Amino acid sequence: MRFATSLLAFAIALMPAVLKAQTPAPAAATPPAPPMVLSTTAFADGDDIPVRFSQAAPGAAPGEGTSPALTWTNVPAGTRSFVLHMHDVDVARNRGTETQVHWLVWNIPADATSLGEGLPRGAQLPNGAYQVSATGPVYRGPGAQATGPKHHYVFELYALDRVVEVVPSEDAFATRRRVMEEIQGHVLGKAVYTGLFRRPQ
Repeated sequence: MRFATSLLAFAIALMPAVLKAQTPAPAAATPPAPPMVLSTTAFADGDDIPVRFSQAAPGAAPGEGTSPALTWTNVPAGTRSFVLHMHDVDVARNRGTETQVHWLVWNIPADATSLGEGLPRGAQLPNGAYQVSATGPVYRGPGAQATGPKHHYVFELYALDRVVEVVPSEDAFATRRRVMEEIQGHVLGKAVYTGLFRRPQ
């Protein structure tokens, strides 16, 4: 009897170890997807934008310029389109919080990973995307005056889970407001790149 009791106590003491050995190890957590990255070979992030991509470039039409080539990687799964927003964050338009629209490109195809240098003027680009700026349906290069501080020109790329149902109007600021309203709740990822500029003395 005493032996049976001891054997039972031993079995009970051993049971947690047996159960632990039989319990499968938890599956390894899926690592988070890497963030989307926007880049250009035209200038380093946070550095000066070369004159050739500005309104001050020789031969540039007033308020225009040559757009830099842009590329992006690590596109989020489920992306259906992209929006590119370039704006001068040092401008307070109409004494408010609205910034200057230098380039807004939306409905960039989901399979795109770049925009080439020197995209043409026109409301719709060859890849089907729409574009607008304060100048018109064209890239508006940086143009901060030589007598003031350098301005910060921010390029923002948004990956969306939808196509934006907005067509450009003559008012670039109203168009931007509509596009930004449409993308609320549909942003899968965002990447930012910044350049500085002021006109040569």
